[in-house]
Amino acid sequence: MKYVRMTALVKSMLAAAVLVSQLVVSAHAGGGSEVNKGDNGVAIKGYDPVSYFTDGAPAKGSAEHSVDWKGATWQFASAANRDAFAADPEKFAPAYGGYCAVGTRMGLKIDIQPDQFKIVDNTLYINSSTNAHNLWLQDVPGNIATANQNWPDIKFKTAAELKAAQ
Repeated sequence: MKYVRMTALVKSMLAAAVLVSQLVVSAHAGGGSEVNKGDNGVAIKGYDPVSYFTDGAPAKGSAEHSVDWKGATWQFASAANRDAFAADPEKFAPAYGGYCAVGTRMGLKIDIQPDQFKIVDNTLYINSSTNAHNLWLQDVPGNIATANQNWPDIKFKTAAELKAAQ
């Protein structure tokens, strides 16, 4: 039994180490921004946040169906999705401004991989990679609690910036 626990612990530690190295490489340039937007000002890489709820999967949005909210342009796959978001953006916008949920748990604003997501209690959480998503799934309630606590104070984009500030 000890061997099984130790193996699981070692696997978790290795996954966390790989994740940290990936997060440092994939840190997003929008460190001070409340919303994860690219240089073009488009939120969550142009994906339609409503589609996660209505289709159960991310759909690429278009400039034809867009709304400006919280200093970013949000794009949608349809006019109906755009209108639903415009009527109640807080209902559909991803947690932590669309930054990686695991990164937020770690105290960093990290870019996302839109297909790595989970909806929990009607809130959309997106992660930066398959490894990050798998780590997130190991303790969803604990990860949400820690990320919620960290989110208001996150100012840094990378682990190097965080370490330099300490």
